[in-house]
Amino acid sequence: MAGRGKAIGAAKATKATSRSSKAGLQFPVGRIARFLKTGKYAERVGAGAPVYLAAVLEYLAAEVLELAGNAARDNKKTRIVPRHIQLAVRNDEELSKLLGAVTIANGGVMPNIHNLLLPKKTSKAPAADDDN
Repeated sequence: MAGRGKAIGAAKATKATSRSSKAGLQFPVGRIARFLKTGKYAERVGAGAPVYLAAVLEYLAAEVLELAGNAARDNKKTRIVPRHIQLAVRNDEELSKLLGAVTIANGGVMPNIHNLLLPKKTSKAPAADDDN
């Protein structure tokens, strides 16, 4: 009995490590696992599925935040606002395809002027030759 008591005490002494830290992720693996289970997407959820999904979501978030940070810096701002996220997503081909049907609140529109609306360029060099 004394041996068993020590084993139980030793098990409690070890600090619990989260699945996110085991996978080296910032996104919560346990919470995503819970959402997958309660969402009834399937009868059963494997152990690797929430880890993989957390990694994918973390990668996408990091990608969008990096591009939005660059857009904010280009506009001489230190805070990322929805406009910067919109500019970042719409300027990236793959993210624009992924989020094609998504509306970003307060994102605005992409700056674009159609070629037909631009003033026509009149070249003066040939006109000077005609006068001679």
